[in-house]
Parts: sequence; structure tokens; C-alpha cells
Amino acid sequence: MTFSEQILNFYSTLHIAQKLPKGVEVLHPYKDEMAMALCKTFYNQYYGDQKKRFIIMGINPGRLGGGLTGIPFTDPVKLEKYCHIPNDLPKKAELSADFIYAMIEAFGGAKTFYKKFYISAVSPLGFMKDGKNLNYYDIPKLQEVLKPFIVTSLQTQLPFGIHTTTCFCLGEGQNYKYLKRLNDELQIFDTVVPLPHPRFIMQYKRKKVAEYVDLYLEKLSV
Repeated sequence: MTFSEQILNFYSTLHIAQKLPKGVEVLHPYKDEMAMALCKTFYNQYYGDQKKRFIIMGINPGRLGGGLTGIPFTDPVKLEKYCHIPNDLPKKAELSADFIYAMIEAFGGAKTFYKKFYISAVSPLGFMKDGKNLNYYDIPKLQEVLKPFIVTSLQTQLPFGIHTTTCFCLGEGQNYKYLKRLNDELQIFDTVVPLPHPRFIMQYKRKKVAEYVDLYLEKLSV
């Protein structure tokens, strides 16, 4: 099977069996026909091979980026402009996607970047509460009940063709602490390398975006 076929099969079978804390809703873009159609086009275009790639782990999808298109850190605007995949979704830009695609362009463009890297998330499904995005670690009980889902999801993705020498983590705080602790327990990756989260950069360090792009390029030169 190609990398793409394995990803699409993984997305189509994602399911959280655990009972979640009151008020927490699952953001599951892969139940949407349009999102799955866009995923099929995207992954067949960039992952229709059997090459090995390094994995970059985000937190979990947000409702305006990966939670809408199904493709991590890729909003409808970037999907059309940089990946050349037309779509009928509302053309709203998402902050994290703004940074990721500035970095991808500096790396050499989508084709070059995705040939080497596969972006996923500690939780490949997102969460919402009171109509707002929720991170898996925002509620201790949510983080606790999600562990079986998170572990199974990670282990399922490894056979796609993931290098286990280095895992890149988006976020130097809670996401990194959790992923590092999980890796210490499971002994999957030789090392987990933290990167400043794109949203943090765009919200608090916007004047230094070019410097952070350079930092990413340096860290990703594996």
C-alpha cells in the first residue's frame, strides 16, 4: 500500500470509544464527505508513494484548519493557493496555517516538503467545548481518558513509513511534555524535538516570523 492509502484508511476508521467529560464534543472532519474527498486528492497528490518520512506532531485539529479540510495545518485558502487543490469551503485563513505554509514555501514548496515530512497530531481528532477549540490537555480528565486512543493512533501510523530516529513536536509546552513522557514510556522515537507552536509565533512573535521560519528550517534539516 502507498503512504496515501494507509493515511486515508486510518482517517476513515478513526473513532474515540471512551466517554468524554461533560460538554466536550469531538471534532471529526473525516465524517464529512467533502473533507474526505479533499484528503483523498491531497494525500494521493503528495503521498502516493512508499517513501519514508519524518513525523511532525501537532496538538489536535482546530475547527478552521485541519478540522475543516481534514489536512493538518491546512486551511481552505492554503489548500487552494499552495497545494493547488480547488475547494468550495469558506476561504478563511487560519493563523497556524499561515506560519506553516510560510515555512513550507521557504523549505522549497509543498511537493518538496511533503516528500520528507508527514504532519499529524498527538490526537488526530479535535475537540470543542462551548463552541470553542479545545486542546486534549486543557482538561486533565480528557487527557486521561484519551490515552488509549492517542497510543493506538500513534502506533497505527508508524507502519505507514515513519522514521523513528526523530519525531518533531509542535509546541514546547504541554504538548511536548506529554509527547516526551509518552515516548519515554513507549520507547518509539530515539528523540523528540520541540518546535515553537505556529499559533504562539503568530500571536506573540509575529514580527519575528522570518526568524522562526529559519529556526524551523534548521531543526528540520535531518
